[in-house]
Order: sequence, then structure tokens, then C-alpha cells
Amino acid sequence: MAERRKVSVVGAGSVGATLAYASLIRGAAKTVALYDIDRDKVRAEVLDLNHGSQFYPTANVIGSDDIAVTADSDIVVITAGAKQKPGQTRLDLAAVNVQMCRSLVPGLLALSPDAILLLVTNPVDVVTYAALQASGLPSRRVFGSGTVLDSSRLRTLLAQHCDVAVRSVHAFIVGEHGDSQVPAWSQAAIGGVPVRDWSPPGRAPLDEKTLDRIAHEVVIAAEEIIRGKGATNFAVGLSAAEIVEAVLNDERSVMPVSSLLTGQYRIDDVCLSLPSIVDSKGVDVVLTPPLSEEEADALRRSAETVRGAERSLGI
Repeated sequence: MAERRKVSVVGAGSVGATLAYASLIRGAAKTVALYDIDRDKVRAEVLDLNHGSQFYPTANVIGSDDIAVTADSDIVVITAGAKQKPGQTRLDLAAVNVQMCRSLVPGLLALSPDAILLLVTNPVDVVTYAALQASGLPSRRVFGSGTVLDSSRLRTLLAQHCDVAVRSVHAFIVGEHGDSQVPAWSQAAIGGVPVRDWSPPGRAPLDEKTLDRIAHEVVIAAEEIIRGKGATNFAVGLSAAEIVEAVLNDERSVMPVSSLLTGQYRIDDVCLSLPSIVDSKGVDVVLTPPLSEEEADALRRSAETVRGAERSLGI
């Protein structure tokens, strides 16, 4: 397989710039192209990243307000869009960001017809569905960052409560990247111990009240960060870089990305997050772990939430 190493990032805002930075320091990309309509902003970000080139693996960083800079990309990551404001839900952002995505995708694919499209712009499930429609591509090549970040937040909070390393926690969020997301507690474990059985001597137990608190903190995490510093960027940039790396390295990593569902848990024709095998061609297989009946019902309600947003936008 030919080496796949050009990453184009659409949007040089805080998320796009952090994603570019993370991809560079992780050595994921040989070429990072930033595209943004703000010429001064994109030039400044490219200069800043290039000035640090001594300190990350050899790579070429380019950028422009001309979309042609994205040509011949292996993966195109769309981060551009209106920012989420304090008190605003991700679904409130839908109309403007869906329209922006619809206008961008054809031009991006004309320049990079073989590229994978990764959507990060919120509301990511709705925007991913709109991008899939606008692209005409097979569904495996168009997917969203989904609940990869939410799942990281969940694991972090569980690790902190249980006083273990994050890498020892195996848990994920399914459904919408938003308020209707569903923690898959039935599949969550710490060092192989199911979370509801966690009770080692001297450690705080994980009772239902604690699990509910942790799930709520995951849902409101972005709002708290936005209230304090205006935007989320570090964790989302790192999580998107992890997805980019899985594609470029053909890792076949299992990640809860958002892609088109085709009957999983009796859900059709909507983009939602489920654990999925991600490789160089995009989403290979969407997995269906054995959720509890309550979790599966909540997942179907989450699908209806996203469908409601899509219907209101006529998509």
C-alpha cells in the first residue's frame, strides 16, 4: 500500500490548529495543509507550526485561504464552523454548520477524490450525515469524530474516581455526541472488573449514584470548558489526531466514531457513534456490543433526537 500521509485541516481555529499540532508532534503526517478563509489567521498558524519544526518529526506544513492547498489529501478533516456558545446545545449550531459543510465537500473532493472525510464540526452527527449526502461517497469513507472525546472524558472520570491509570479503564459512550449520549455501563470494566462489581479494599465503590454523576459530568464537560476559556480545543484536537493516525497507519483500531447505521439495534439511516473498526479506508465494521435493554432503548431515543434535528433542516 502506498504511504498515506497528507492531512488537510479545514478551519484554522483553535480546534483545527490544535489538531494540526497534535498530528505533527505524534508524527502522524508528512504533510499538514491548513485551509481557512481568514488569510492572516492561516498564515500565522502555519508560521507558528513551522517555527517549531526542529522539535517534531520531519513534516511539511503549508496553508492558504485557497482551497487548492488541500489537493491530493489522504484524509480531510473538517473543523470549520460556528462556535458553540455558553448555554447553547450542539444541535443549535446545526443550520449554519450543515450549510457550510454542504458547500465545502464537493470542492474538497474534486481536489482529493480518494480522500477519507473526517467531520469534527458540531453537531457532528448531523453534519456527518449532511456531508455523506453531499459527497456521494460510500458511507465508510465519510464519518465523524463522534463520541471518541466523550469516551475519553468518561474513562478519565472513572480513572480519577477509582484511582487507577486511564489506560486501565475500558468504557465508551454510544449515540449522539451531545445531550442524548448513552454510557454503555454494561460493557464498562476496570482491569477486567465490570464497573458495577468494582469494590476493591480501600477504594471508593461505583454505585449507581456515582455512575449517574459521572455520566452527567461527561455531558456538561464542554459547557464548563467553554464557560471558563471560550472553546474546547486540546482534548478534541488530540482525539481527532488519534483518528487521523488510525487511518494513516491502517491501524484497524476500534473507536466510537459516528457513521451511517444500517440496522444496528434497529436503527437505520442516521449517523451515530458505535464502536467501529477504523482503517485506511475509513470505517470498516460497525460493532454491536451486547448492550442492556435499557441502553439499547436509550440509543434508539438518541437516534430520534438526531433525526429530529435532521428533519428540521430538511435533510
